Amino acid sequence: MRALVQRVSSARVTVDEAVAGEIGNGLLVFVCAMKGDTEKECEWLARKIVNLRIFRDEADRMNRSLADIGGSALIVSQFTLAAETKGNRPGFSTAAPPDEGKRLYENFSANVSALGVAVANGIFGADMRVDLANDGPVTIWLDTASG
Repeated sequence: MRALVQRVSSARVTVDEAVAGEIGNGLLVFVCAMKGDTEKECEWLARKIVNLRIFRDEADRMNRSLADIGGSALIVSQFTLAAETKGNRPGFSTAAPPDEGKRLYENFSANVSALGVAVANGIFGADMRVDLANDGPVTIWLDTASG
């Protein structure tokens, strides 16, 4: 699985002008299931993201996790994270097929929630608009294939 994680002071996803998910302080997580991914990758990535120490502590250092601050996660499916960009037109053949991608996206969200984090979601496969206030900015790339 791949994820692009952004520390935010707020984030919202809308579909057809209706708010699908919204959070205050926390993480906006764009996630993509790759071919061959299983629940094992969902669990690993959820733990990694919830415990990633990228929030400021009292000394203004990145030393606190999402769990530490009691923040929320807005989780948005984004198959374009699987982009193969060898040429000028991206290919997405390494992304999990849609049915499998949706199942793993939902499993990942459930894993984050099970770790005690309030979760909001986008709508899998929908044309979404994402608005955010990136705090820092802090943006982290994670890939379970890289460990």
